[in-house]
Amino acid sequence: MRRFGVLGAWLAQLRDPWFWRFAIGANLASMVAFAAFAGPMTWLAWRDPAWARRWRIQSRPPREQRLVLPSIRTWLANNAIMLVVTTLAWPLLRRTGVHEGPLPPWWRIAAEVLAFVYLDDFLFYWMHRALHQGWLYKRIHALHHTILTPWAVTGHYMHPVEYVAIGSLILFGPVLFSSHVVTLYVWVIWRQWEAAEGHSGYDFPWSPTNWLPGGDGAAHHDFHHAKVRGNYAGFLRHCDGWFGTYARGYAEHLAKKRRGGGPA
Repeated sequence: MRRFGVLGAWLAQLRDPWFWRFAIGANLASMVAFAAFAGPMTWLAWRDPAWARRWRIQSRPPREQRLVLPSIRTWLANNAIMLVVTTLAWPLLRRTGVHEGPLPPWWRIAAEVLAFVYLDDFLFYWMHRALHQGWLYKRIHALHHTILTPWAVTGHYMHPVEYVAIGSLILFGPVLFSSHVVTLYVWVIWRQWEAAEGHSGYDFPWSPTNWLPGGDGAAHHDFHHAKVRGNYAGFLRHCDGWFGTYARGYAEHLAKKRRGGGPA
C-alpha cells in the first residue's frame, strides 16, 4: 500500500499546472531553443560558404563530420533523462522561489539574465575544470572531447551525468534570485544560444556573446576543443585569465583580435 501511496503522489504532480509551466516548460524551452539555433549553424558549417570563411575559428579546413546523427540521438536521450530527473526533483523544485506572479518589468528580467550569465560562467568554469581531472575525464567528459572541430549540433554531445550537471547549474541563478518563470525561460533560451554558438566553429563579430564585457564569443570554447586543456569557462575570459588557464595560443589569439586581425 505504501508503494501505491508514493506512486499516487508522483502521479498527482502531473495534474499540477505549475509542474508543467516550471519543470516541463523550462525543458521544452531548452529543447526548442537549441534546435532552432543549432540547426542553421550546423547547416552553415556543412555548406562552408565562402563568405563565412573569414570568421572560421580554426585554420584547418572543415572535415566531414560523422557525429551529426549520434549528436542528435545523444541530445534526445539526455533530454529524456533530464525530464526524468526534473520530475523526481519536483518536490524540491516546487519549494524554490521561482514563481509565476505578476510579470516583472523588462529591465529586471534583463538585469537578472545578465547576472545569470556571469554567475553561470563562473560556476561552469569550476565544474568544467573538475571534469578534466582523472576519473571524471576518462569516464564522463572524454565523450565530449571526441569532438576537435565542433559543429553546433555537437553542443550537447556529452555524457548524461555532465548534461544533468550543466542543467543544474543553469537553475542555480533563477533559484538564488527567486526569479519569475518567464525570466527562467529567457535565461534558458540564452544559455542554449551559448551552447550552439560555442560549438558552431564561427566567431561572428555581431554575436551578442561578443558584446558583453569579457565576452569572447565562440572562440573561447572552440579553442578548448582544439587544444583540450585550458579555456574552461564558457565564453567569458575572466576566470581563465584570473587563474592562468588560457588554452595554448589563446592569449596570442586575443592579441590578434584586438588588433583587428579577426579569428586566429
